Amino acid sequence: MLPQIKLIVTLVLVLVCGTTASSMSKKEQLPSDEFARRRAIFLEELRELEACAIFHTAPQYERNHHVEHPYRQDSDFFYLTGWTQMEGVLVLTPQENSEDGAEVSLFVTPRNPKMEVWTGPKSGIDEAMVLPGIDQAYDYGDFYTHLGKLIKGYERLVISYGSNLVFEDGFEEKFESISSRPSIVQEASSLLKSHRLIKSDSEINALQKAIDVTHQSLGEVLPLIPALKFEYEVQASIEYGFAKRGSERMGFPSIVGAGKNSTYLHYEDNHGELTGGDLLLMDIGAEWKYYSADISRTVPISGKFNPEQSAIYQLVLDAQAAAIEVVKPGVSWRKPHDTAIQVITTGLVDLGLLEGDPTTLIQDKAYRKFFMHGTSHWLGLDVHDVGGWLGDNGEAHQLKTGMVLTVEPGIYISESEDVDPKWWNIGVRIEDDVLVTQKGHRVLSQSIPKTIQEIEALMQP
Repeated sequence: MLPQIKLIVTLVLVLVCGTTASSMSKKEQLPSDEFARRRAIFLEELRELEACAIFHTAPQYERNHHVEHPYRQDSDFFYLTGWTQMEGVLVLTPQENSEDGAEVSLFVTPRNPKMEVWTGPKSGIDEAMVLPGIDQAYDYGDFYTHLGKLIKGYERLVISYGSNLVFEDGFEEKFESISSRPSIVQEASSLLKSHRLIKSDSEINALQKAIDVTHQSLGEVLPLIPALKFEYEVQASIEYGFAKRGSERMGFPSIVGAGKNSTYLHYEDNHGELTGGDLLLMDIGAEWKYYSADISRTVPISGKFNPEQSAIYQLVLDAQAAAIEVVKPGVSWRKPHDTAIQVITTGLVDLGLLEGDPTTLIQDKAYRKFFMHGTSHWLGLDVHDVGGWLGDNGEAHQLKTGMVLTVEPGIYISESEDVDPKWWNIGVRIEDDVLVTQKGHRVLSQSIPKTIQEIEALMQP
């Protein structure tokens, strides 16, 4: 069959397969009582601290004159409310004898019929008031009228400005004028991160959906790659797959790097040419109801790995398998990374890319010439989710049931005088999303093919 005919047949199959995804494009939301449950848990912590809390929505960013970037809510604000519109304030006041008995107050922008002619219907005060667990809903413009009364009597204020600098500046000025203001002010992220680190069943379901969308979109594109010419064609095909399955946005800008570009860790230009004989590294993730997948796969553009590419790929795959295997409750957050380093360093010595004793090379961090990033990060509402490297005790986090992390070792070989040219421009990263379970772990992206045999079989016309 001629290459052009093969491509046409493949595209027809992609379009036919796309119709099977229609059920995934239907509007699905997290259960509304999920947000009430989260607030109830957080309110208990605030009560113990004798604290109140204020959360503001994310700002709207302007792309250029009269044109705005698509809006995405601040992750902390969304985590506690599920509210996706701009200009809102959540106030949590967990006191038993408050003046109006309200523990949860939400300030939102009222509906504006004239503006809705342009924007379509928006939710307002009435819609906010019927959300589960919301005691009071007010006009956003009246926030400062109520502020002094709401925070009166508290020793501590926990606050998130939602990265909104205008609100931050205005709030600090108003706050200083309140005589009965709390004496301690604390960033909300320092408290809320411990809640967001442990995922509920609803959150895991949303992450799984994001991963499934990513899987299906990637699966459609792999057979097309040998016939495509540019990185952006691959990017467009993947992101089209996200959109047609109902993903509202990407979890992060797609990384699609071919040949030399596969050796740049966060390459995002995506305008390079696809050349047979090179590798193509794709780091991608759909977002589903604000939860992001994060998957990396590396494939041969021609459809078949050469011996050097196979050797590096298999080494990264072995390192990833070993790192995933140690994921379980009670294990240090660093153990998957340390495990990957051990496998990769030993393998690089075996291949002649490093010389010396692996233990000494690890101590000297010689592996960083080829593996220069961490193996894991947290995953959730943000692709690099909250939690940080250290727990509250100042030591590396211990993995707990319900945590979700990536496992993504890589090897990147740039052109260098001290490296045999046969290895040049080989960049390989393999990344999966892993849930910590009571008995160990579950790879949420397990179904996405990644062995050499699986990839080569999928890429054949």
